[in-house]
Amino acid sequence: MSAQATVGGLSHRLATRSRESGSALLTAWTGIPDALLAGVLAREDFDCVTLDMQHGAHDIASIVPSIAQVALAGKPSIVRIPVGRFETASRALDLGAAGIIAPMINSGADARAFASFTKFPPIGERSWGPAVTLGLTGQTGGDYLHQANTMHVSIAMVETREALAALDDILGTDGIDGVLVGPSDLSIALSNGGHVDPTNKDVFAALDHVLARCRAHKKAATVFATTSAMSAKLARDGFDMIALGTDMMQLRAGIKATLDGHKNG
Repeated sequence: MSAQATVGGLSHRLATRSRESGSALLTAWTGIPDALLAGVLAREDFDCVTLDMQHGAHDIASIVPSIAQVALAGKPSIVRIPVGRFETASRALDLGAAGIIAPMINSGADARAFASFTKFPPIGERSWGPAVTLGLTGQTGGDYLHQANTMHVSIAMVETREALAALDDILGTDGIDGVLVGPSDLSIALSNGGHVDPTNKDVFAALDHVLARCRAHKKAATVFATTSAMSAKLARDGFDMIALGTDMMQLRAGIKATLDGHKNG
């Protein structure tokens, strides 16, 4: 895969899946701020790697080498920024990220603010400074300027009652390429703080609604899955991209399997 494909390939593949049926893209999800770990995940059977700055420990200093390691494996990186830190979205794109996930996008106004930092005019107001991205893609500045708005993916998180109510406004915002449902937060919101249960029937009903509205708007439907069984179901349902757990979840599962094998061997 070419260096340019590691950035622009993600948007093409998500757009294709939002129009046609097919197996979901899988993204690894890492909150441990270690570039070598990001590179290891990229060399597994994932389509891309998400670097988490919201609940994970990644920061600007850690995403720079992590994006490079993922690119060396021929894969694109996605960065989840902290809540409301839209300026970080622009920096991550400048540093070579293929896409941005923004949490807590609860209205059309939130979506427009997010898009303004991830898209150049006439769609947004992103500032110019893509030195690292230009080195990664090998493009001229002019080529990048004219292709960046379609090369990069802007994904708004839907995880509250307000976001569900504003879903059509969010999806209808120019510059928003798709949404990602956080089922754990959504379960807390839908139960009014009663429980955290990402596989609750109310969550799955909301997921069906989100998927239908994404199809209507021709935008990508993406989701976080807490188990392999949940991921397989959501892929069958037609989601375009699925985050299959986190690095910590997989580390704990691997350790448990190893210890169980030792004890029972």
